[in-house]
Amino acid sequence: MDLRDLIDWLNERRGAILRGTAVLLLLALVGGGAYWWAVVRWKPPPSIFDSPVDDVLGYLAMDDFNELPLEERMRFLRELSDRFRGMEAAESAAMAGFMAGVTGPVREQMTQNVRVLARDILSQGADGYFNTAPGERDAYIDRWVVEWSKMGERLATGKERDVSDKERVERIRRDSSRGEERMKDREVPKLSEDGALGFMSIWTREVEVTASPKQQGQISRFLQDVRKRYSDAF
Repeated sequence: MDLRDLIDWLNERRGAILRGTAVLLLLALVGGGAYWWAVVRWKPPPSIFDSPVDDVLGYLAMDDFNELPLEERMRFLRELSDRFRGMEAAESAAMAGFMAGVTGPVREQMTQNVRVLARDILSQGADGYFNTAPGERDAYIDRWVVEWSKMGERLATGKERDVSDKERVERIRRDSSRGEERMKDREVPKLSEDGALGFMSIWTREVEVTASPKQQGQISRFLQDVRKRYSDAF
C-alpha cells in the first residue's frame, strides 16, 4: 500500500476512526476519574494499631471518614478505643497534644463527622423499623436499643456488662424517665450510661441539621415510638 492508497483508506474510514478515538478518550476519562476517586481523592482509614497517633486521630477530622460504611466507622471507633484505653505515656501525651491543637475548621469537621455518624445510626434504625411488620416493631425497638447499649459499653469500657438482653430492656424502662433528665443538659451522651437513648437526647440539637427532610421525618417518628415504648412501662 503506497501513500495515496493509505490516504484513501483513512478518508473512507474517517468516521469509524473518530468514533473509536472518542470511545478511547471516554474510557481514559472514566478510568482516570475512578483512579482519582479511589486513590487520590479518597483516603482509606489508617491502621489503628500500627499508625502514629496523629494519623489515626486526624482521620476522624477528615470528610473521608464519612465515606466509610456505618459498620466500618463503628469498627474504626471500637479499635480506636481499644488502642487508646491501654496506651503508653508517650502516646497519651501525643493524643492530648493533638486534641489541644484541634481548632477552627478541623474541629468543626470532626464535630460534623460525629453528627453524621449519629444521623446514620438513627437513619439505619428507622429504616429497619419501618421495614418491620407493625406487630413486630416493639421487639425491633428492644433489639435496637439493646444493640446500641452494648455498643456504648464496648466503646466506653472495652467490654459489655454480663447481663441478659431482657435485663437490659427492664433497666432501660426503669431508668428511661430519669435518663431523659440526666441527658438533657449534656452536649454528648455518656456512652457507658446512656447507650442508644443518648442519641435521642441530642437529635434535635445536633444531628437533625445533617439529615434530609425524608430522614428527619422517619427518624422523628421512630424516636417518638421508642420513647412511647418505654414511657408506657410506667
